[in-house]
Amino acid sequence: MKRLLLPGLAVLFICLVAAAAPLLPMPDPVRQDVANRLVMWLPGSPLGRDEFGRDVLSRLIWGAQSSLMVAFISSAIAAIIGTMLGLLGGWFRGVAEFLAIRGADVVLCFPPVLLALLVVTLLGPGTATLILVLSVLYLPGFIRVSFAEVLSARSQDYVEAVRALGAPTTRILLRTVLPNIAGPVLVQFSLAVAAAVVLESGLSFLGLGVVPPTPSWGLMIRGARSTMEQAPMLLVWPCVALTFTILAMNILCDAVRDVADKRGGGGAKRLRLVDRLLPGLFPPPAAPVPLLDVQGLTVEIAVPGGIIKPVQDMSFSLMAGRTLAIVGESGSGKSMAATSIMGLLPPAARVADGVARFEGEDLLRMPEAQRRKLRGGAMAMVFQDPMSSLNPVHRVGDQVAEAIRAHRDVPADAARREAVDLLKRVGIADPERRACAYPHELSGGMRQRVMIAMAIANKPRLLIADEPTTALDVTVQAAILELLADLRREEGMGVVLITHSLGVVAEVAEDVVVMYAAQVVERGPVAEVFARPLHPYTRALLAAVPDGDAEPEGIPGVVPRPDQWPPGCRFAPRCAHATEACNQAPPVLEAEGDRAVRCIRWRELAP
Repeated sequence: MKRLLLPGLAVLFICLVAAAAPLLPMPDPVRQDVANRLVMWLPGSPLGRDEFGRDVLSRLIWGAQSSLMVAFISSAIAAIIGTMLGLLGGWFRGVAEFLAIRGADVVLCFPPVLLALLVVTLLGPGTATLILVLSVLYLPGFIRVSFAEVLSARSQDYVEAVRALGAPTTRILLRTVLPNIAGPVLVQFSLAVAAAVVLESGLSFLGLGVVPPTPSWGLMIRGARSTMEQAPMLLVWPCVALTFTILAMNILCDAVRDVADKRGGGGAKRLRLVDRLLPGLFPPPAAPVPLLDVQGLTVEIAVPGGIIKPVQDMSFSLMAGRTLAIVGESGSGKSMAATSIMGLLPPAARVADGVARFEGEDLLRMPEAQRRKLRGGAMAMVFQDPMSSLNPVHRVGDQVAEAIRAHRDVPADAARREAVDLLKRVGIADPERRACAYPHELSGGMRQRVMIAMAIANKPRLLIADEPTTALDVTVQAAILELLADLRREEGMGVVLITHSLGVVAEVAEDVVVMYAAQVVERGPVAEVFARPLHPYTRALLAAVPDGDAEPEGIPGVVPRPDQWPPGCRFAPRCAHATEACNQAPPVLEAEGDRAVRCIRWRELAP
């Protein structure tokens, strides 16, 4: 909201000055004093007089009133009509969609100046004509935005729930759908107002807009053109007013977009008009910082036979609000990578190389005291076995309350009440009674929910879930996955999900990292990896998943021990496509777009 303050105050100041024009002690903006034409300064006229002896400052302020009035009225008309057409077209589809979308396409076929010429020829110039022209020009933008948002909203569960209650269509559209598309429509309205000020000035300059003697910035620029040599400042003042107004409005548009349109992600923060008019004045924005960025992570363990590396050269990035799954057979290094990121490695293990940045700060080189403040707070972890992770001699409610008080200074009673609320939130029935139970008195699914309640107690921005559905029946597994998805959507947290189940990955994750023998062998978006796996190991994992009546194909052999890695590709001894070249040297992880694969034959084997 702070981003709205300065541009909002600037635009508010311009609007208030324009609205107060009749009350300000200024000369009449249309009164001519030919004897003082082109005078640069007079008492009561600090900006001088124009080519007809009219007060420049007065015409600037009254011109702002004309420009803003035209811009706001035309944008409001386009917003109301366009949003209604988009609502009807997106909801009813069919004829309503055809009329709305094809009508917008027809308007877009006309260049703005030619359309203005056509309307002015038919109706004559004037403010009313200009409002009509701008309303028609901006109508397609509102139709398209609202139509697209309605198509997205109509399939949401909250809309289906209202329909199931038997609510009439009008109520659904106005009370349910319209408030949920208000953000993008508001952004479009802000953009339309800013653009309308520019277009009004341009059309008035061409004689197609405001009719003299009504003040207008476009008319002032047009009149000053003929006296540039005698009085160049007459051209400067309206141009400065127009530039300042448009810059303030465009900065406000960017801020409104980031605040109101949450789905935009707030990623693009450049001042669009500044970049167009003055390229290079402001540096380009930095790329969005990943919530978690792991690069080249390598873990070493000293054993009697030497040094082994259960995690080697692991890299991935996770953005906020997304789920990244790490899959692979037991012994691939998934859990070891997670514990190293959290700083929970056993004493015998250490991070030998790489970085793990959480919101830009390297966790691996962070002092332990600072990292301890993050664990359980900004970043949390759900461990694989809830029975061994919960303290058997303390009640589960006390353990959740302890997680709260470890990071927040709250009274014991308040923490206890919050713990009960958390247990209720994660779907535990009768949470007041269950909070008094010991871990052994709860089922496996309930214990896992208690672990999740402890993990989310302080609203973490990063959640690492290590096999959260292991040994749970299908019903409980589905409920826990849905709970994690709900928490991610509500809190916007990033989730690293460690699992063996590719079905779980397909259901809840957007990105996937496939590990084998301590290395990342494939990485990319889930939909692309599952539809077109590039590494033979990924294809083997997918083939091992039961699919209808088809018999799953097992992967021959086992994952080699860390002290017995093959000299070349580590999957080569189990790979049906391995050649002699695969055993010569370790393959590198090759990146191509959003995908990465560690195989020397992936191009010729790719489906």
